[in-house]
Amino acid sequence: MTLTGKMLIGRQPLCGTREAIRAINPATHTPMEPAYAGGERQQVEQACALAWAAFDSYRETTLADRATFLDTIAERIEALGDELIERASAETGLPRPRIQGERARTCGQLRTFARCVRAGEWLDVRVDTAQPERQPMARPDLRQRHIPLGPVAVFGASNFPLAFSVAGGDTASALAAGCPVIVKAHGAHPGTSELVGRAVAQAVNDCGLPEGVFSLLYGSGHEVGITLVSDPRIKAVGFTGSRSGGMALTQAAQARPEPIPVYAEMSSINPVYLFPAALHARGEALAQGFVASLTQGAGQFCTNPGLVIAVQGAALDRFVNRVSELLPRSPAQTMLTAGIFSAYAEGVEALTRHARLVAQGQAAQGPNQGQAHLFLASADAFLGNAHLQAEVFGATSLVVACADEEQVRRVSEHLEGQLTATLHLDEDDLVPARTLLPVLERKAGRLLVNGWPTGVEVCDAMVHGGPFPATSDSRSTSVGTAAILRFLRPVCYQDFPDSLLPTALQHSNPLLLRRLLDGQREA
Repeated sequence: MTLTGKMLIGRQPLCGTREAIRAINPATHTPMEPAYAGGERQQVEQACALAWAAFDSYRETTLADRATFLDTIAERIEALGDELIERASAETGLPRPRIQGERARTCGQLRTFARCVRAGEWLDVRVDTAQPERQPMARPDLRQRHIPLGPVAVFGASNFPLAFSVAGGDTASALAAGCPVIVKAHGAHPGTSELVGRAVAQAVNDCGLPEGVFSLLYGSGHEVGITLVSDPRIKAVGFTGSRSGGMALTQAAQARPEPIPVYAEMSSINPVYLFPAALHARGEALAQGFVASLTQGAGQFCTNPGLVIAVQGAALDRFVNRVSELLPRSPAQTMLTAGIFSAYAEGVEALTRHARLVAQGQAAQGPNQGQAHLFLASADAFLGNAHLQAEVFGATSLVVACADEEQVRRVSEHLEGQLTATLHLDEDDLVPARTLLPVLERKAGRLLVNGWPTGVEVCDAMVHGGPFPATSDSRSTSVGTAAILRFLRPVCYQDFPDSLLPTALQHSNPLLLRRLLDGQREA
């Protein structure tokens, strides 16, 4: 497939007129063709008009048809073959196996949402039948279902060119809910975005859906993004990226005459707790697992273990010493973009001024290569210095040594909101872990025992979210089938004739949904 450098406004490929962006191969620091000229207000308005025109038709597609559409997107992405793998690897510096795995995850989550749509439980149908004889007042017939919010703006992420980008989790869950999607492609991988965007557009056409169900925009700077979020036809936003970017979009969305929700995943350092018995019994294995998790993908995961918390003593000293032996064996790795590498270097430099550097990986051998680092600070220093809680996006972590369990609790209470919190514990650690658990439930969206946070399973039970600043809305997840709930709202129908009711609410239950009927869940 020949790349065109064009946006997709519904079915129409268009060249932008604003400043062009080019992908930069981070491994060689060389620009790639073609150039992608940015859109302007007119193209944003065209895409929003098409999305709005498509909304009422698309939101009432049958569950089977919508699920087929999601399956078709997955098939179209797979049909791109090696061309997609090669382009994504060249644009990001990520190795082929990582991109292949991410493609499988992307197509897998599309199919997972197809399954979710077919089941229909997300409609959350509730029926309270009429009780005309009830005293002192009759009860009307009341029926509730969830409907989609409207067109959704999705912003592609830098660190996942497939799974959190054009056809990633935000797009998949919004389309599953019945919302048309307009994607603002990330400037780091525009070619990958075009390939996937054209696959989605082909699926729209294959399934006979209105063209406004999907559009793809490009643009450098903030103009396209802010214009998109400010358009009154956009009813929600999905974003994965920096805290500054997420907050800018949130402020724009709240400044509208009609404020809208922004589901932004932004910043997390993902504390790892090493409890005493576990640290004493298996410090060697913990050191090995930590280094592997820290350095995976050059540390460019939102769930990277950026903080380790433990009680000071000989066991913690042995752990730090062992990590200090292992980390120098870790080669520097190419980071996603020159900008991300520069920000990483600045973050490491800032930590150097506020904590003690105890180990580092191998030095860089090429452009944009991030070197792993481990720092150490006391709990008192951490509690008194906000710089030590700042996220460093890359393979850098800080060990916080606490005087006792009470200081561990104080450090935990001091933490900002997190995506994850990990507990490494043995049987003898259960009492202090149980004491700490209520704090961690308030601080994080996913709690792990004896694992590492860098693996995020796409399934029904997963939560990839957390209190601010991990996300802008702690009530939601961006991974797993519950992500569909972000783009829905409840509507109640009172005393409707059966012929006028939506299919999901009709008396005969033609969709065979598990309804809540007069307070009882149907089998």
